[in-house]
Amino acid sequence: MAFMCATGKHRKPGRVTRTAAQAAGVAALTTGVIGTLAASPASAAQNSVEQTGLTPVISVGDDIAEQIDAQAAAQRQAAAQKAAEQAAARRAQEIREARARAAREAERERLNRFVAPITDSYVSTGYKASSSLWSSGSHTGIDFHAAVGTPVHAVGSGTVVSTGWGGAYGNEIVIRMADGMYTQYGHLSSIGVTVGRQVTAGEQIGLSGATGNVTGPHLHFEARTTPDYGSDVDPVAYLRKHGVNV
Repeated sequence: MAFMCATGKHRKPGRVTRTAAQAAGVAALTTGVIGTLAASPASAAQNSVEQTGLTPVISVGDDIAEQIDAQAAAQRQAAAQKAAEQAAARRAQEIREARARAAREAERERLNRFVAPITDSYVSTGYKASSSLWSSGSHTGIDFHAAVGTPVHAVGSGTVVSTGWGGAYGNEIVIRMADGMYTQYGHLSSIGVTVGRQVTAGEQIGLSGATGNVTGPHLHFEARTTPDYGSDVDPVAYLRKHGVNV
């Protein structure tokens, strides 16, 4: 029985027909790729990077570069100014500290400076000398030779706590010293300070005389632990302890 090739939809396309279809497909594919690349340059660049392995160089405009340079210069200037301000602050602090040290040193010198109560004089009657002239039976201080009207000086820094008539001491001044001790100046002809007055070493506080119980003009000087009579200590030792040559 013979079979005949049927005509219609079941026939295999011919070679010419298949070749034409392939060409049309390639053309469509090429057109799509070109259109995609034209529509997405970023994707093209990305694909180019992926394919070549090279990193693209981005060009910065002159305006942006100038802005970056200006910002960097401003930052450098601000840093330099801050450093200068900090240096000036440190210098000012150093000056303040130096001045404070100098002030403290000057204050120490002022408090530690002592002088003799009578300039260019000598002790005419010593401490604890015995005589019936004194009610205690002995001398409670020392006498400095001095004519009437000779300037009398505070031996050191302190505060005047008492002035006026002192009985056998005549006109007297009592000073509380910076070290907590007390000094007394007796037989004065004149008193030149008042209670509460701050005095310094060498400052004139009165004039020597012959008031009170005396046999002649001189300065009676005492060193005491309190402002009162009877608390006396060796005035020569006290003055020498503070550097006074007596």
